[in-house]
Amino acid sequence: MRLPIIRRRSLPTVAGGGLVAVAAAAAVCVAALSGGSSGASDPTAGHNSAAAGGRLGWSAAPSGTASSAGPASPAGPASPADPASMASSASPASSPAKHPSSGSGLKGGTPTRLVVPDVIASVPGGITKADLARLRKIDGVRAVLAIDGARITVNGKQLTVLAAPEAAFRPWTPPATASSAQVWSAFRAGQLVTTAKAAAGAQLVDGSDYPVGAATSTRITEGGTALLGVAGVDGVVNAAEGRKLGLVRNVAVLVNAPATDVTTLVGKVRAALGASAQVIRLVPVQVSTKLPVDSKPPTGRPTSYLELFQESAAQYCPGLSWTVLAAIAQIESADGQNMGPSTAGALGPMQFLPSTWKIWGITGFGDTGKPDIMNPFDAVPSAARLLCADGAATGGDGLRRAIFDYNHANWYVDEVLTLAAEYAREFS
Repeated sequence: MRLPIIRRRSLPTVAGGGLVAVAAAAAVCVAALSGGSSGASDPTAGHNSAAAGGRLGWSAAPSGTASSAGPASPAGPASPADPASMASSASPASSPAKHPSSGSGLKGGTPTRLVVPDVIASVPGGITKADLARLRKIDGVRAVLAIDGARITVNGKQLTVLAAPEAAFRPWTPPATASSAQVWSAFRAGQLVTTAKAAAGAQLVDGSDYPVGAATSTRITEGGTALLGVAGVDGVVNAAEGRKLGLVRNVAVLVNAPATDVTTLVGKVRAALGASAQVIRLVPVQVSTKLPVDSKPPTGRPTSYLELFQESAAQYCPGLSWTVLAAIAQIESADGQNMGPSTAGALGPMQFLPSTWKIWGITGFGDTGKPDIMNPFDAVPSAARLLCADGAATGGDGLRRAIFDYNHANWYVDEVLTLAAEYAREFS
């Protein structure tokens, strides 16, 4: 999930017997509301586990990969990828292939494909089912998520809190949060998960109960801290707890449309929601290629995907940031959760086309025998080798070109670089 660059605003304040102010805007760019918590029907009812083309479902299989590594020759940049592979991201996923190396002893993968919010929008009265239906019809929109929210008082401090069902909300959170079993165990238990800054400001201790000033007087347990990925948001709770606290229902909607120009997307979302809608982009205008390079990663056979990315970059493409490999693996297969085949026939954690694998596939980290496209110990080093041959280690434009050669789409390049930057922030 991209960390948005937005100004902090205020959510409706909830205290004592109900909403004190309902004509405020959310910290996550929510526009003025009218009618409070009962203003909209529940658009998420009945499709919490598999909405928006299958990309939101926690238990549903992730969608097919956006593309696969295109054919290339060792002497030069990759050739254009199979055009059919570009459409696979919008189609249902094939069942993951069964193969001996799927486990590989690695741990730490994110359990589902992450969804990156490109814009956030709101309308007076809240988001309705009809609003969501119109948004889904916009060309390029891959996922939408209605969220509840309000500004409440916890332990005497005002906090901006959002609520949504876990199945729908988890894929929209940053990588480290999405993959944290501890965070989502607390979330399911009805506890409040906050940012570290919010916990410090409100003097919240993990596991302790605190008084809450909301629609009803109650108490809530601090469930720990996590990166939440939206500026101005202090905490999150599950949908049931949000209703108990009296959060404003469907206060805003997140929209994901990675292949669409964001300026164009903003206009289309505003047109779909009406003249009263407030729509704000959550992505930077330009994506930086400045990423950290780890020249001294852990040594030995990797035991987690994090170590695998770090060591593959250092050993097979010195000068390449490991975060690029991490981002590609997340976008292509959710770190090995969706091994393909894609509609174009791409396979494995890095989604290589078999024709490309014949050229670039290698055995890595002491493996012997024929390179295995399904084995992450072979696939990730092979991806590093392919990227390196395309100039990724030079950074700047060379890195952008190399990622573009991996998947021929400018939006894909921006998606990889933005997610890579987030990995750098989370694991620095």
